[in-house]
Amino acid sequence: MATVVPHTSLPPAVAIPLPGLSIVLPCLDEAENIAVVIADVAEAAAETAEHYEIIVVDDGSTDDTARVVSGLQDSHPQLRLLVHARNRGYGDTLRTGIGAARLDWVLLMDADRQFDPRDLTDFVPAALDCDAVWGHRILRQDTLVRRASAAAWNRLVGTLFDLPVGDVDCGFKLVRRDVLQSIVLQTSGAMISTELAVRCRAEGARITDIGIPHHPRVAGKESGGNPRVVLRAFGELGRMYRTLRRLSRESR
Repeated sequence: MATVVPHTSLPPAVAIPLPGLSIVLPCLDEAENIAVVIADVAEAAAETAEHYEIIVVDDGSTDDTARVVSGLQDSHPQLRLLVHARNRGYGDTLRTGIGAARLDWVLLMDADRQFDPRDLTDFVPAALDCDAVWGHRILRQDTLVRRASAAAWNRLVGTLFDLPVGDVDCGFKLVRRDVLQSIVLQTSGAMISTELAVRCRAEGARITDIGIPHHPRVAGKESGGNPRVVLRAFGELGRMYRTLRRLSRESR
């Protein structure tokens, strides 16, 4: 059974560490990236939290992602691996990780190495006064088409639901676990981040966003721009519109 390891040596940048941190890493075919991500996340967590755990959720990868993670568990006793037998979608993957988290704060972080977990040191001070800290990608390192479609999506859902964040789908978010436990997420695809933001605010969560550097993908293939992923997101938007619109109005 995985253990949660305490840490007491913290850099001056984090005067008040998080009491506990669960890092959820959703993965789909990230065998080339995941070992580096786990090492970097472990180092960052040791500097920002008194206790931490790392939860990798493999969403039915067809490469060696699960095997690589399994091979790291002896050297990382904080590491847990959860595997979907088939690909279920980004939202379902986050929901699995959130459901498995055991500590006070939950970091939802994409495992494609486009975020540096050391930037968590900038999020921890904000967490003293907030219940959720959303990343806002600085100089997003994606194709022009991907950036344009993301901007259009942010404008759409931001207008529909009066979102408190400017980059709703940023794959680097820090949320209190008790807030996550108080909501029931229903979407299973890329719409999950929009639903999460709306439901967090409906629960009265204090939300802020912080700029975070975004880095080019150096290995593996991105899937967020896949037409099936995009169509699924719009389908879930249509299905959830009335519910989320009502919650948005009630929380203003």
